[in-house]
Amino acid sequence: MDLGSLLNALILGLSIASIWLIAALGLTIIYGAAGVINMAHGEFIMLGAYSSYMLQYYFGLPYLLCVPASFVIVGAVGLALERGLIRYLYNRPLDTLLATYGVSLVLMQGVRLIFGSDPKYLAAPEIFSSNISLGFASISSFRVVILLVTALCVLGVWLLFYKTRFGVQVRAVMQNKEMAASFGINSSRVYMMTFALGAGLAGVAGSLFGVLAIVLPTMGASYVVQAFLMVVTGGGSLAGTVVASGVTGQLQSVFAFFTNDTFARFVIFVLIVVFLRFRPQGLFAQVGARR
Repeated sequence: MDLGSLLNALILGLSIASIWLIAALGLTIIYGAAGVINMAHGEFIMLGAYSSYMLQYYFGLPYLLCVPASFVIVGAVGLALERGLIRYLYNRPLDTLLATYGVSLVLMQGVRLIFGSDPKYLAAPEIFSSNISLGFASISSFRVVILLVTALCVLGVWLLFYKTRFGVQVRAVMQNKEMAASFGINSSRVYMMTFALGAGLAGVAGSLFGVLAIVLPTMGASYVVQAFLMVVTGGGSLAGTVVASGVTGQLQSVFAFFTNDTFARFVIFVLIVVFLRFRPQGLFAQVGARR
């Protein structure tokens, strides 16, 4: 067995894990805080990619500034969606699922009408076009950027939810919004902010993914299924999503090293189904019941 190739596979597993994690991060926040199954999350990722494309090719904005700009743009879209539709559907999971699925179709067709169906491409700075050697292994420098951005996003979300007053309010509303309201916490505002935050993180994911693959109106569908799997497998918590993404990313990379990528994905999906059969609450079940 070639040690260098195996090390490459393990490093690639970290890259795959970071991609799955950043796709699932916003979904984890929306589902964990508001209990909303957002079927339009994939289209938020797609909007992030198209936002970066528009800013880069029509306004000449450097790519590194397109990433935070996509967070703001898609976050604003999420804020408008929550205020205009989602806030009327809380505690109605089936209606929310159907409504967000309809929103996903509207967003997809709207982007197709504006930008067309032909593929678009995002250009990363030349500095990210090289490979970084790590002993026997090497990795694309842009994938290192994705790892760093993912780590920063996870750290930022953790600090926000566990080290700030807003985080305390979110966790209080998650446990019992009526009791939280008796302490003066506005649950409607908390839901609005967390939905916008989750949408903004999806925009960041789309801005990064647009460099790795072509940008299409249908690109979100390829990420949203994986994102849902990571959230469900992790139990709907931030820590669970991080662990689920890391484990599945490494397993897929190792299986692909011995077989091929298609078979590796098949094995991963089968393992997730078997795992959820015996532990439906996921890796880390959230403490306490949502009320």
